[in-house]
Amino acid sequence: MITYNPKDWWKLIFAFHRSDTFMFLLPGILGVAAYTGVVAYIENDILHASFKNTTVVHSLVGFVLSMLLVFRTNTAYERWWEGRKIWGSFVNNSRNLSLKLDTFLPKEDYHTRQIFRILISNYVYASKEHLRAGVNTDELEQIGKYNSHFFNQKKHVPNQIMGAIYEEIHQLYQKKVITGDQLFILNEELRSFTDNIGACERIKRTPIPYAYSLFLKKVIFLYVFTMPIGFVIEFKYWAIPIVSIIFYVFASIEVLAEEIEDPFGTDANDLPTDTIYNTIRDNLIEILK
Repeated sequence: MITYNPKDWWKLIFAFHRSDTFMFLLPGILGVAAYTGVVAYIENDILHASFKNTTVVHSLVGFVLSMLLVFRTNTAYERWWEGRKIWGSFVNNSRNLSLKLDTFLPKEDYHTRQIFRILISNYVYASKEHLRAGVNTDELEQIGKYNSHFFNQKKHVPNQIMGAIYEEIHQLYQKKVITGDQLFILNEELRSFTDNIGACERIKRTPIPYAYSLFLKKVIFLYVFTMPIGFVIEFKYWAIPIVSIIFYVFASIEVLAEEIEDPFGTDANDLPTDTIYNTIRDNLIEILK
């Protein structure tokens, strides 16, 4: 995710970044400009067409298209923001769990503290990578029996790690290190981790309906490529920049929505899950030291 100063207008206006839709859409913009220029030449210099009220239909359709794009953007942003709230919950849950473990565990039991610190940290890291291309278990911290072979025993690596955390807490209860009430308190915290990864999977695996996305792209295409037919009569060759700008605006909204509706990847506008993981890891080291 890109960090920036939203009040720095001039810098943002003239900034170009790989996440900027202008660079992504530049070939399309140039194509639309060339197409509009050809239509303007044919209608004005060859056919000498003289249609009337040629922009009325596009004005009406443009209003409807704008409403569709507003809904599309709002839906995508809601998914992005829900994902951010879930990862904020990961931060809070890991802090609460580690603080309670710090209180319940004997201060001199360094080994058990290290096991929980590593397992909780691994769970968050595995969740982050699970929502991307998949988990490379060699990148997880290892201690004792919790090694790459152990983590690879299940396809869903976060579930495998959470099972290990439950097992460690159950052993603490059997050894009477923690009481039944403390076991119940810890169980509530652990359940929230599984709820969070399930919510993230719901967002990732349920994109906007295919028919809606397909329809919107077709409408944008038809709107932009029929626009020069009428606009070149009224605006002559000035229709070239006008149509190009309109294409840039409408297509950019759709491209941005596509990018942020799956917020767990590595695109520039996706959630800063790497930074959030580092924050959680540092908190765990500080609390369970």
